[in-house]
Amino acid sequence: MKRYAKAIWHGSGKDGRGHMTTQSEALDKHVYSFSSRFTSEGGTNPEELLAAAHAGCFTMKLSFVLDEAGYFPEALETTAYVNFENGVITASRLVVVGKVWGMNPEEFDACVRDAKRNCPVSMALNIIITTEASLQNW
Repeated sequence: MKRYAKAIWHGSGKDGRGHMTTQSEALDKHVYSFSSRFTSEGGTNPEELLAAAHAGCFTMKLSFVLDEAGYFPEALETTAYVNFENGVITASRLVVVGKVWGMNPEEFDACVRDAKRNCPVSMALNIIITTEASLQNW
């Protein structure tokens, strides 16, 4: 399986603008710029997209790990926080809340560690990855 995304940029780094399109067209000429990357102006940026990819991949991997452990995840919600410091992506922090019937926090933490270690996006990144996990009460 191979996937692709395309970025097109016009102009200088600070004053230019670009857009990104993914193979599936989930993003279709989605605008990005210096301002959308470094201020709160609308549009997206590479770090936000990396955070989305990491959160999505990790959460799917966690569901598989829970399945293998004999648990059914009713709901998993992961927020990925990507650090961009001095022109370098340095870390990703995954905060996951799970609603998993019959599971204790220690078992959940073990599954989260497994998913972090074996998530394809985690394995592709050469940065510090941390997790915070909690289970919702039933």
